[in-house]
Amino acid sequence: MYSQNKGKIALISVHGDPSIEIGKEEAGGQNVYVRQVGEALGRLGWQVDMFTRKIHPEQANIVEHTSNCRTIRLSAGPEKFIERDRLFDHLPEFVKSFLNFQGQTQTLYPLIHTNYWLSAWVGLELHKHHLFRQIHTYHSLGAVKYRSVTTIPLIANTRLSVEKTCLETADCIVATSPQEQEDMRSLVSSQGNITVIPCGTNVQHFASTERHSAREKLGFAPDAKVILYVGRFDPRKGIETLVRAVGRSEVRHPENLKLIIVGGSRPGHKDGRERDRIESIVKELGLEEITIFPGQISQSELPNYYAAADVCVIPSHYEPFGLVAIEAMASGIPVIASDVGGLKYTVVSQETGLLVEPKNEVAFADGINQILSDPSWAKTLGKAGQKRVLSYFSWDGVAEQLDQLYLSQLKQLHQDFFAVNVVS
Repeated sequence: MYSQNKGKIALISVHGDPSIEIGKEEAGGQNVYVRQVGEALGRLGWQVDMFTRKIHPEQANIVEHTSNCRTIRLSAGPEKFIERDRLFDHLPEFVKSFLNFQGQTQTLYPLIHTNYWLSAWVGLELHKHHLFRQIHTYHSLGAVKYRSVTTIPLIANTRLSVEKTCLETADCIVATSPQEQEDMRSLVSSQGNITVIPCGTNVQHFASTERHSAREKLGFAPDAKVILYVGRFDPRKGIETLVRAVGRSEVRHPENLKLIIVGGSRPGHKDGRERDRIESIVKELGLEEITIFPGQISQSELPNYYAAADVCVIPSHYEPFGLVAIEAMASGIPVIASDVGGLKYTVVSQETGLLVEPKNEVAFADGINQILSDPSWAKTLGKAGQKRVLSYFSWDGVAEQLDQLYLSQLKQLHQDFFAVNVVS
C-alpha cells in the first residue's frame, strides 16, 4: 500500500541497469541496490525514475516495475555493451538525453541520486542546467580500488578527480558503511557532507527456503559439505584464493565436499576469460569432480543455493559493502569474508561468521575447516547473522533512512530557491 505522493526523484545508474538480470557482465550489487531502493521508495510514496544507458536496440526504452517506479533507458553512444572504463566519452550524450527527456515530459527532478563515479559526473554536469539537490553513492572508490590492482586503467586520473569533486560539492554522500566513510575521508577529501546508510536485502526472499528442500532441488546429498561463492567472475573478487583454499589438505578431507561457484560469464569477454582461468586452476588442483559452475542464476533460484550451503565465502580483495554477505546471512548461513572495506561492517567476526586476511588461502582454508567441522557453531553463527540482517539491512529499512534524507534535502532546496529569488 502506497503512502501519499512525496514527489519525484531520479536515480541515475549509467552503467548498472536496474532492470537487467543480475549476474551478467557489469551486473551486480549496484544494479540490485538501485532497483530495490527504487521500488522501496515507491512504496513510501515517491515517484521514482531510474535512468540507465541503453545497450541493445531491442531493449525497451521504459520498463514499468510498479506504478511508482520505472527504469528509463537513455541513448549514450552505440547501443551495445561497453565496459565501464570506456564509457566516459559517451557521458555528454547521456546528459543531453536526460535533459531531452525532462523537456519532453516537462519534468524537473528536485532530487537526483547518482550511483558510481560515471553517474556522479552526469550529476555534476546537470547542475549547470537547473537547481536540484544531488545525493551520491560511490559503490566503489577509485582511491581504494587502484591500490588492489596491478594494471591501472587510463581513465584512473579522471575518475579520481570526479570522485574528489563530487565528495566536495554534492549535497550529500551516502556511504554504505563506516569503513567506506573512513576511506573517503582519508583517501579522497576532508571536505563534503557524508551520512552512513547501509545497503539492504529482501529478508523474506532469502529466509524462507529450507535446507533439505533446497538440497533436494539442486541434487545435493543431505550430508554434503557445501561451500558457496556468489558473484561476478573478476580477479578482484578473489575466486582464485577460494579455489586454492579448498584445494588444501585441511579442507579436502570431508566426504561429499562440494564447491559451488555461482556467476554468469560471457565467452571472449573479461568475465569469460576469468572463468576460464578459474576453471584451469580447478583442473590444476584436481578439484573438477567436486566443483560446480551453475552459471548465471536467477533471483528466484538464488535462495536455494544459499539455503543448501554450509558456508558462503566472499574472498574479495575489496568490497565497499558486500551485498552477498547479507544475502547469505539473511539465509541463516555463516559467512567467511575478507577483512576489508564494508565487509568489516556487515560481518561480525566470531559472531555471524569469520573475517580473514584477503588473498591468504591458508587463512581461508582454516576458516572453512573450522566451520565445516563444527556444525553446531555454524548454526549459531547463521542464526546470529539472520538476526543482524533483520535488525539493520532490510530494503524497507534502508529506504526509510533515505526517505528522511531526501525530505531534509527537499527542505534545503526550497530554502535555497527562496534565497535565490529574494536576492534576484
